[in-house]
Amino acid sequence: MAIILTDKENKKGLIPFTHTQHAADIRIGIFTIREKWEMLTGEKVEIGEDGISTAFIPCMEDYIQIRTGTSITDDIRKLHYPWQIFQFNEWAIRRDFDWIINNRRSAPISSTNRCVHEKAIFIEPGAKVEHVYINAEQGPVYIGAGAEVMEGAMLRGPVAICEGAVVKMGATVYGGTTIGKHCVASGEIKNAVLMDYSNKAHDGYLGDSVVGRWCNIGAGSSNSNLKNNAADVVYDLPHLESPVNVGKKAGLIMGDYCRAAINTSFNTGSFIGVCCNIFDRSFPDKIIPDFSWGNTKYEFVKALEDIRNWMSMKGKTLTVAEEHILQELYYKTFEK
Repeated sequence: MAIILTDKENKKGLIPFTHTQHAADIRIGIFTIREKWEMLTGEKVEIGEDGISTAFIPCMEDYIQIRTGTSITDDIRKLHYPWQIFQFNEWAIRRDFDWIINNRRSAPISSTNRCVHEKAIFIEPGAKVEHVYINAEQGPVYIGAGAEVMEGAMLRGPVAICEGAVVKMGATVYGGTTIGKHCVASGEIKNAVLMDYSNKAHDGYLGDSVVGRWCNIGAGSSNSNLKNNAADVVYDLPHLESPVNVGKKAGLIMGDYCRAAINTSFNTGSFIGVCCNIFDRSFPDKIIPDFSWGNTKYEFVKALEDIRNWMSMKGKTLTVAEEHILQELYYKTFEK
């Protein structure tokens, strides 16, 4: 019996990510919402208009409640806004890790690594992890198949380094962080999620943030995650009915296919749309619309050409379906 997932409840709230992907394919913790359902139930997952809401984040402890729709407790997390991805990510890593260790054992951990609380470290076969500092005392550390964590990197859990990702030499990765599939990560990263195929490959700070797929953050770029007056961060976005207070910490929300020039400085609570090329001698605007080229319009043909160039660097191509999604969003954006 297939599980049907629908994003009717949270599609609008999870913009910009749901502009270019179904909410079921958002990565939070180690796995996507779709992958969590597949692993926890052993059933096929399909997308439909009616079904289980993708707002529910399933985990081993409570997926039966979600599946049946009965006795749902306040402990179950629901995903309605993009900043909740980084707010709930530490929780999600812990829950996903529980499922992994309940079913499997880690590959051997090389003696060249310096490890604390080794039983909370799980390394998939085929990962390269040598001369790395791994501290899992405060939370688990997961390293996926084919990933490489280079020498001198420091990981402090809860952390997830997903399949094929690369963490470069000397990187400092703090708890609550997920480095998605085939991403490249370096510098200082804390409580942040990089979706698949994105790069934050050089020095600079990324914290309390979510970066979409196929993004590139230039060398030396950083974001602020705390206002100078320590006041709460409020997102006042055009697609939301009213402003949303998200608390003290909020960094960068960046949609798919975006790029930021070297030494870009993002203000606290920045919100970047889909397919933006960001370059400015001063701070970029806190809210940047879809298909922005600096302060002007990103021409669609040029946008597709640039996306294809970036994808080719990782051996991928833009599919017809992906192009149609972008085309539809482009015309909607400039019909307003």
